[in-house]
Amino acid sequence: MNTQGRPTGIGTLSHAGSGSALIPDEPLLFEIGDTHHSGVDLPEVEIDDSRLGGFARKTKLDLAGLTEPEAMRHYVRLSRMNYSIDSGMYPLGSCTMKHNPRLNEKMARLPGFSDVHPLQPVSTVQGALELMSQLSHWLMTLTNTSAVALTPKAGAHGELCGMMAIHAAQQARGQGHRTVVLVPESAHGTNPATAAFLGYTVKPVPAREDGTVDVEAVKAALGPDVAAIMLTNPNTCGLFEPQVIEIAKAVHDAGAFFYCDGANFNAIMGVVRPGDLGIDAMHINLHKTFSTPHGGGGPGAGPVVLSEALAPFAPVPFVRKAADGGLEMVEHSEGEALGRITAFHGQMGMYVRALTYMLSHGGDGLARAARDAVLNANYVKARLQDAFSVSFPDYPAMHEVLFDDSSLAGTGVSTLDFAKAMIDEGYHPMTMYFPLVVHGAMLIEPTESESKQTLDAFCDTMLALAADARGNDKERFTGAPTRAPRRRLDETRAARSPKLRWEPEEAAPAAAAE
Repeated sequence: MNTQGRPTGIGTLSHAGSGSALIPDEPLLFEIGDTHHSGVDLPEVEIDDSRLGGFARKTKLDLAGLTEPEAMRHYVRLSRMNYSIDSGMYPLGSCTMKHNPRLNEKMARLPGFSDVHPLQPVSTVQGALELMSQLSHWLMTLTNTSAVALTPKAGAHGELCGMMAIHAAQQARGQGHRTVVLVPESAHGTNPATAAFLGYTVKPVPAREDGTVDVEAVKAALGPDVAAIMLTNPNTCGLFEPQVIEIAKAVHDAGAFFYCDGANFNAIMGVVRPGDLGIDAMHINLHKTFSTPHGGGGPGAGPVVLSEALAPFAPVPFVRKAADGGLEMVEHSEGEALGRITAFHGQMGMYVRALTYMLSHGGDGLARAARDAVLNANYVKARLQDAFSVSFPDYPAMHEVLFDDSSLAGTGVSTLDFAKAMIDEGYHPMTMYFPLVVHGAMLIEPTESESKQTLDAFCDTMLALAADARGNDKERFTGAPTRAPRRRLDETRAARSPKLRWEPEEAAPAAAAE
């Protein structure tokens, strides 16, 4: 319990602030060491500037010199300030921050997978190709689609791949006049960005008051110039689109394609096959659905599944059966294929982890994981709905539940203030202010990873904070966090005037002699 009698996060680090024994105020490397000494002895080397092609350094390198223990301890101490999926729950809606099973990591480190190289002779990587072939098979089976491209490196890259396949298909049909893409207002921001990047004009489709897309609104927006619709299902409000089949039919009847954003596939994997709903292309975030590591800049993987109509336009390279019964990598476009969108095939480590997750769960286990994710989200909704305003109460939540800030009205506490106070309680904040269709949005996604005990501790903390907000304890929130290693920042100033380079503070001038 903390000093105010509220439960703290399970398994989190101490809430001790700056300067404590457990989480010390860690200085920068430049402040620990100095630029005049080094942890190793290096010989003096003279290099002719002509060998550097005019790129010789004009100023001192000024790297701080540290011993190995100093450097090691510095980074370990920094790591203790980080919040991670291994230290606590991430309620980030739209992100699906699930546990990464250690079995996956063990398999990814097996020789032949961990050390595979894209330029190895095909005869030496048959096992790796077989793994990619199996992964492709199960991705197509789970989605009821005809082809898959493993090459995209992330979700946004997958979107780009899928929309490029749509563009290539329409060019092959002589439909270059289709230059408009429909995007619901509740879509992920990458959807309109991807369409615009490819030169399409983005036409928004408004959402209904219940948070879903109306098929009649889609029909009204369709025309001979529409190339595709980019729809997320389940959508970003945490709802399954009830008219998705009717929307797909209307889009196809108009001669356009249906791109489905697969970011929320974790809510329906093993339960609903998107191909049965009429989708033509969908990216799958392996980190969100099949437990590959999330964040940190990569390595990522965002495979794209394609319908029969788009299968001929899948990019190279891809794996297929060779004439001798083995497997081969097709490296060059054949017929109307899209071509190459990346240098090599993709991230083998992510493939191994994803297939391990699939095989260890089995079909029934994947479906159970999806149902548990939905159950957990609805449990959080049920426990919090009397203290928080549910944005769209007419439908059951899928994998995430969306609240707005109307429950905070009159308290002087904003969504941002509430999120900062969650840090003091040992929890990573939920997703804030997204989706944009809801004012002051608070989007919570527990995933299937979290136990009832963990969810109860989280909900108890949320309810206690809500009571404090209504009890006029405004300073409790506007000053938060107060027990974190770092206090609240002026985030606007930090974004507009970032300090990207450390510079030593100037010594104070000596007092003038009297």
